[in-house]
Amino acid sequence: MNPFTYERASDQQAALTLGARPGVKYLGGGTNLVDLMRETIEHPVALVDVTGLSRAIEPTDGGGLRIGAGVKNTAVAADRHVREHYPMLAEAILAGASAQIRNMATVGGNLLQRTRCGYFYDEAAHCNKRSPGAGCDAIDGFNRMHAILGASAACVATHPSDMAVALAALDASVTVEGCNGARDIPLIDFHLLPGETPHIETVLEPGDLITAVSLPPGLKGLSTYRKVRDRASYAFALISVAVVLDVQDGIVKEVRITLGGVAHKPWRAKAAEAALIGGPANAAAFRAAAQAELASARGLRDNAFKIDLAQRVIADTLLKLTALQEIR
Repeated sequence: MNPFTYERASDQQAALTLGARPGVKYLGGGTNLVDLMRETIEHPVALVDVTGLSRAIEPTDGGGLRIGAGVKNTAVAADRHVREHYPMLAEAILAGASAQIRNMATVGGNLLQRTRCGYFYDEAAHCNKRSPGAGCDAIDGFNRMHAILGASAACVATHPSDMAVALAALDASVTVEGCNGARDIPLIDFHLLPGETPHIETVLEPGDLITAVSLPPGLKGLSTYRKVRDRASYAFALISVAVVLDVQDGIVKEVRITLGGVAHKPWRAKAAEAALIGGPANAAAFRAAAQAELASARGLRDNAFKIDLAQRVIADTLLKLTALQEIR
């Protein structure tokens, strides 16, 4: 690990002042950043501790919810308002990691965690995300966990967050403070696809600080988060799906679907949503929508099975939510 300095920010303005210097990283729970420093992937010259900032969960005037970037994942999952009005978010967090990690990890840090691609962590491997221009060994290597949507010739890594997948389906926005003031960024636009620059993972500018995530008012219908993985716990998703569904008189009135484990970012399933709105809520329609979403998917040697798996998970999750709504 390279030498670095450490400073604890007393308030938001102090954090922004300290974070504006070249080579500085903000430190939340450190569950990913510290590991990356140990692996000599991240080389900050200074860490600015922001764990004392933005730690509130508060209702908004419009009936939504504002979650501070410094709130621990465990606190979000346990919050009464989250559990009652956004249960899918709590489900995603609890599916994401061990209790020990959830007790340390923060909301802001969760959004900024980097891929778990093995080639990214292997100094002997070629990786454009770690060393731009080096190549991508994952494309012809062992790529069972890698992307089937939105990938490029430069990178086929996936984003590892469960929380971000749920937030994308909930139409969340990310509040960011920077040198030009505050701005709100839709969660679905916050992360970037790899293109030719996979090392640029978000729309953040140097020195930007995530201060909060905001959720719109409570949802109609039902929601759920479903994760398919190789073992029952402490594993990253092969496929995950976050779904919000409102069915009235057998017709889909509202639907939001986001996939995890398939792309460089949480993948909002716009094609599937468009195919479903205003149509019948039945198994055939759900299968057709899932197929429409995965029509552009491209499998690699080891992960082509994820295309069919994703279609099945989408259709089955929609069908189960519909059945639950009918019972209610």
